[in-house]
Amino acid sequence: MTASGMRIETLDLEFGGLAEVIAAFLVFGQEGPVLVETGPGSTLPHLLDRLAEHGVEPEEIRHVLVTHIHLDHAGAAGWWAQRGAHVYVHEVGAPHLIDPTKLLASAGRIYGDRMDSLWGETLPAPAERVVAVEDGAVIEAAGLRIGAISTPGHAWHHHVFRLDDVAFVGDAAGIRIGDRTWIDIPAPPPEFDLEAWKESLSRLRRESFSTIYRTHFGPTTAVNEQLDRFERLLDEGAAEVREMLEEGLDRASMSDRFADLMRRRAEALGVDAGAFRAYELANPRTMSVDGIARYWRKRTAKVGEESRSEGS
Repeated sequence: MTASGMRIETLDLEFGGLAEVIAAFLVFGQEGPVLVETGPGSTLPHLLDRLAEHGVEPEEIRHVLVTHIHLDHAGAAGWWAQRGAHVYVHEVGAPHLIDPTKLLASAGRIYGDRMDSLWGETLPAPAERVVAVEDGAVIEAAGLRIGAISTPGHAWHHHVFRLDDVAFVGDAAGIRIGDRTWIDIPAPPPEFDLEAWKESLSRLRRESFSTIYRTHFGPTTAVNEQLDRFERLLDEGAAEVREMLEEGLDRASMSDRFADLMRRRAEALGVDAGAFRAYELANPRTMSVDGIARYWRKRTAKVGEESRSEGS
């Protein structure tokens, strides 16, 4: 519930057969329900089951918001758009919902032969059903007014959606499974950007939310404390990958060391092996190492180019 009494339900999509890995959110407006996040095509049956448990038929969903276009957040968006729902998405991401070819090719390079089992079918969204949303836009849906806040760092095509004093934050506030203390870093290539993410966190603090809803997973009211804690981990994790690059470690060694560092941090905060598996399912370690390493290589290349330019 929001401060004004708006009803929000967290829907567990049971990704990979585990609880509390991927959520969608059902918001009841005065004129009907709104769906925030769709999950991937592989979890669509679970999503439909959760909607039915709340008395909502698929044809009642006319408005769908996705924080960004990664498959765990928006993989089923095309399914909803093909059935007549309007899908609201960051303006940079909109073309990739209409034609997901490049999106799927990029994901395929990461997940390989696990694409189908993890993500299921990703359908193209009819262009007339996709609404490109800019930073600061207000979406009017089902009697609700929902503000869009551009929050790059995890991805350039990332929005946080504000409704009253709560926010649906996608991956902008990291990954926190259930009520555990540990918050993980989702840093997939190619768009992880440390400086942009830190600025996004500063922007979220200025919004003074009472509650944030993470897609991985669920609501929390300890907003600024968790944003601060996540920012410290961002800095630490990025620094650790940079050190490994400077040591000349190969990709496999970097991934192993990074996974071990993250596991030890999580265990120190009481995360057991079962819960850590859920974290890893939501956020594969190799993916985050690849994203952070790519960021540092680009930074190094940019500094080198600037130095050569100054010396010419």
